[in-house]
Amino acid sequence: MEYRQLGKSGLRVPALSFGAGTFGGQGPLFSAWGDADAAQARRLIEICLEAGVTLFDTADVYSNGASEEILGAALQGVRDQALISTKLGLPMGDGPLDRGTSRLRLVRGVEAALKRLRTDRVDLLQLHAFDAFTPVEEVLLALDDLVRAGKVLYVGASNFSGWQLMKSLAVADKHGWPRYAANQAYYSLVGRDYEHELMPLGLDQGVGAMVWSPLGWGRLTGRIRRDQPLPEVSRLHDTADFGPPVDDERLYAVVDALDAVAAETGKTLPQIAINWLLCRPTVSSVIVGARNEAQLRQNLGAVGWALTPEQVARLDAASAVTPAYPHYPYWREGGFKAVNPPPV
Repeated sequence: MEYRQLGKSGLRVPALSFGAGTFGGQGPLFSAWGDADAAQARRLIEICLEAGVTLFDTADVYSNGASEEILGAALQGVRDQALISTKLGLPMGDGPLDRGTSRLRLVRGVEAALKRLRTDRVDLLQLHAFDAFTPVEEVLLALDDLVRAGKVLYVGASNFSGWQLMKSLAVADKHGWPRYAANQAYYSLVGRDYEHELMPLGLDQGVGAMVWSPLGWGRLTGRIRRDQPLPEVSRLHDTADFGPPVDDERLYAVVDALDAVAAETGKTLPQIAINWLLCRPTVSSVIVGARNEAQLRQNLGAVGWALTPEQVARLDAASAVTPAYPHYPYWREGGFKAVNPPPV
């Protein structure tokens, strides 16, 4: 397994990390992802550790805490071999104190996560969403206190816009508080918006991307193809509305390009889609999920080999999309490119 720096922090993380959203199976979204119990989770974790996948990502909102509980139980006895990443900030209830990243919510949320995870520290705590109701200074000072107490070692953000992330970094620098080392973001061959603003920001500020949903909410598994109906058994029936829409023709063009590369490499479509992400600037780790051993072992096959430059170029062309203003001039006009080269 290749290990990479998480942004410009001192933390080294595996190129592939494991997403524990498949643990627990509670609620309409997470039950569609998977329902692994502690015994099943322990087996998946054993396979991960054997392969060098040492980072396990979860969140308090995943199956209403059940994912953290199962991950914590499954890591007993091997906790020090693993890095735990969890997230908080999204609603965990209907009460006014059950959401956001106020000082109270952060302190309570971390204490609750530590209890569910059966551990004394969170290696990487990421804010699951920007909280527009809480001053950035309050958020970062609370994170500073948690880091100084040893309950959190590194901090990151997830699902922030460019200005939200940059403002947070600037305030952290001003006061000497912990900087976000990670940006957990959606990025895939059918979802390249990350490249337009967040990727240049990550390059400039030294923030490493932890990529979630690298297969485009399950669209790049090879089961969705031109002139064929959606498979009867597909989590997209239940989860498509939770993710960003994808134009059908663009999806089919990407799948066609993946098919061509698969014929040349002997790799599966998911392996190629994940490997393409590992070639991109700022990407520190790609989070892969699995409901069973077969899925996990297939995803682990995304590393240990490399696409050729020509294959990367074909996948780039098939998945390209015109950025929104003010980013599109950098792609289209030579004068803009001369002073603002795209980070690809």
